[in-house]
Amino acid sequence: MKLLLTLSTFLFATSAFANSACDIPKNDFDGLYCLNKVYQEADAELNVNYKKLIAKLDAKGSSALKKGQRAWIEERNSSCSRRDSDGFFINLDCATRVTISRAQFLQDRYRECVSSGCQNSKL
Repeated sequence: MKLLLTLSTFLFATSAFANSACDIPKNDFDGLYCLNKVYQEADAELNVNYKKLIAKLDAKGSSALKKGQRAWIEERNSSCSRRDSDGFFINLDCATRVTISRAQFLQDRYRECVSSGCQNSKL
């Protein structure tokens, strides 16, 4: 099965690519490389934020976070990818946007834990 990556929003360069070699990619493969770099960085940040937060939580909070993370992964996958008879399609721009949003959510929950105590109801 071939893996195809949609680049529906690739033509509209985002500020994430400004001032870099990815500002004006020469072709779709260069653009894909740049989008993947940004996604990988967002995913790494998400993982760091998740680990920091889970270390602060009690057992109930940890369980709630794990459940929420699984639900978020399912939502990301259903929103940003699809499978059909032609293959598997991933919209990396979508995946990057929702990953950055989730990383920010986790960072905000961590900040709450540090400043005023963990609020499991927000997980």
